[in-house]
Amino acid sequence: MKRLFLIEFEKLRANHSSRILIGAYFILLTSIALIAAIKFDIGPIKFHLAEQGIFNFPYIWHFNAYIGAWFKIFLAVVIVSMTANEYSNKTIKQNLIDGLSKREFLHSKWMMIFSLASISTLFIFVVSLILGLIYSNYNEFSIITQDLEYLVAYFIKLMAFFGFCLFLGTAIKRSAFALGFLGIWQMFEGFCYGMLKWKSPEWLNAEDVYRIFPLNAMSNLVREPFSRLSAVRNLADQVGEQITKNTDVQLLDMLIVSAWCYIFYALTYRLLKRRDL
Repeated sequence: MKRLFLIEFEKLRANHSSRILIGAYFILLTSIALIAAIKFDIGPIKFHLAEQGIFNFPYIWHFNAYIGAWFKIFLAVVIVSMTANEYSNKTIKQNLIDGLSKREFLHSKWMMIFSLASISTLFIFVVSLILGLIYSNYNEFSIITQDLEYLVAYFIKLMAFFGFCLFLGTAIKRSAFALGFLGIWQMFEGFCYGMLKWKSPEWLNAEDVYRIFPLNAMSNLVREPFSRLSAVRNLADQVGEQITKNTDVQLLDMLIVSAWCYIFYALTYRLLKRRDL
């Protein structure tokens, strides 16, 4: 395992573009802290975003996991481009000649995915903990440790998304086309959901079917956190609306996304096994 990890680490270290993208990703995650500096003072109206409770424990775990997930495309580009480069630079063929099996080659890629997802999750944890200890109104240990399941969901979401990107990079072998297909697949899921809502029979629930689509399933893991804010709920009450949306991490969604992780692994291995490299 150590040998496989070192192989991928060396490839990442030698790729200048990947280092820049990974650096940009973690800089953007750190920039979440800049949200605390947002202030509006317009006459009698004074608004300080940090005072709205977004950095309160345990809400901050949910908020930062949701915001951090938006930046995952940077690491997705790294994974797709590194996979495509294996074919264009013929390094995959050289690895196999040097004695690496196709399964070991795939395991090295998944070790990279696991490492990036783990480091990102740990980084979100550290940034959230620091911001929470500075700005949160609640610093009791029992409150701090609530809602940590959002970080678990964040990790699983990254694993599945990167696994999907690895599969696309392996199947298409061109980074630009693979990333383009990722966008097309997102639109395809939306189109299928619209058709299900329009044409599905009464016995078929469109929401239940849409729930198992890969990108939507990943999105459902960490749902939007803004409806949990007291300011949003108070505003809804003033206009006569009631927010009933469930933003908790659902076990079923975690199982669905975990299943997609395995599917992407199996499909990628099947491609490698059948392809003449």
